[in-house]
Formats: sequence, C-alpha cells, structure tokens
Amino acid sequence: MARKKPGEGQTALVTGASMGIGVDLAECFAKDGYDLILTARSEAALNEVADRLAQKYKVKAATIALDLGQHGAGHRLADQIKSRGLAVDVLVNNAGYGIAGGLDGSDEAGQLGMIDLNVRALVELTHIYWPAMLANKRGGVLNVASTAAFQPGPLMAVYYASKAFVLSFSEALWREAQGTGVHVSCLCPGPTVSKFRERAGTGKTKLSRMGTPMSSASVADMGYGAFQKNQRVMITGTRNRILARLGPFLPRKALLNTVYDIQSPA
Repeated sequence: MARKKPGEGQTALVTGASMGIGVDLAECFAKDGYDLILTARSEAALNEVADRLAQKYKVKAATIALDLGQHGAGHRLADQIKSRGLAVDVLVNNAGYGIAGGLDGSDEAGQLGMIDLNVRALVELTHIYWPAMLANKRGGVLNVASTAAFQPGPLMAVYYASKAFVLSFSEALWREAQGTGVHVSCLCPGPTVSKFRERAGTGKTKLSRMGTPMSSASVADMGYGAFQKNQRVMITGTRNRILARLGPFLPRKALLNTVYDIQSPA
C-alpha cells in the first residue's frame, strides 16, 4: 500500500500564487498531496501554475482570479470557494507588495493599498477560516512577512510596518492555537529573487548590493518545512537571522540610521 502523503484529504488556499514565492509554496503543498486553491490578479498565470502542478503531482487545483487589495475581496473569495463546494484547511497568506522610497511625494493610494493587501486582507481571510481550523483540529495558517518585520524601515516605512504587524499577529495566533492541532508559522525572507523587487523598486537600493538574494524555491521550502513543524517564525538564511535578531540590541537611533542607509539609492 502506498504511503499516505501528509496533505492528502486537505486543501491549501495560496494567495499571490501567480509568481515568485507563492508559486513555489503552492508546489511545496502539492508535492505533499494537498489540493490547491490558487488566487491572484492574473487569471492566465494562475491557470498555467494550476495546470502544471495538478498534472505533476496528481492533485486538484482550482483558480480564482481577483484583487485581494479591494475591500471585501476576502469575503468574495470565500463565497466563490464555498459556491464551488470547496473547503480550506490551510491558508497561505502570501499576497503583498512594497514600495521603496520616502513617504513624502509618494502615491497615497499605493501606500494605503499596501495596508489593504499586506494587513487587512490577511486578517480578513484568517478571520474567515480560523474558526473551522480550530473546530477541525487540523490545518493552519502560513503567513509570509519579511526580515523587514524586525525593525522600522525609513525610506520604506509603510511596508516595514505592515510586515511587523504580520509577524506580531502570527506569533499571537501561534500561542492561541497551542494544543489545538492547528499550526501557525510566519515566514520572514530576506532579499529573494522574485518580481517583488522589480515592483517595489528595491533593486536600486544599497540593500540590493549586499550579498546574493536567495531563490524563491529555497525560501518556500524553508517556509513549508517550518509550517509542518509548527515553527513559530522562520527567518531564511543564517545572515538574515543574525541581522534580524541583532536589531533589539542596537541603540534605536543607530538602527534607524543603518536601515535608512541601506534603503537609500545605491
């Protein structure tokens, strides 16, 4: 008899699943037998990912294209999932974006949109699916934050603050879920090869010249492994872990000056 895979009989909803870390996280879950629900704005890209993973891993993969940054989009997504007779066991909150540069002169809609997608939509979806996870005593939430979560980020202030929220929220839920069988993990990547950097504009900063970015596949593998072990926080890479943990021990002004410097144009 073939050995049962860990995810058989469960479904993972992955947001931001059309590119980068989201695609690789979806593949990690599919490889372990989870059926998939993939969502992002690009329908064509989603369908391509879903078809490939369904064929490769013999799982079911549904797609729903929508913009989670719109108010109420989480509930619209949940309604579509329910109307298809699907359920969600694991929620992977990966959708998000950043904008490099100072707040002065920036686009207000873009800054508020970061809060809507990085924070509000993440909480909305978690709030929708959390009660069933606890009732079923399985599944869980994998949130994607960033090493930006560990300190304020001058010249990228809203993005850093949004990821600090994700980290704090995730750790609190991890404690609330103890003893229930529900897993909660927060994945905190450093610089990663993906289209995030292109959209955010971070490829032009001093930070982008410091070291070699990790591949999105290796980041996703570490995040998935942490989720399966119910590891509260996963910071990818030894250098990133050292820098993230060093922050609280530095004088606050020195920390702010350091982040300002590395977020400045190269």
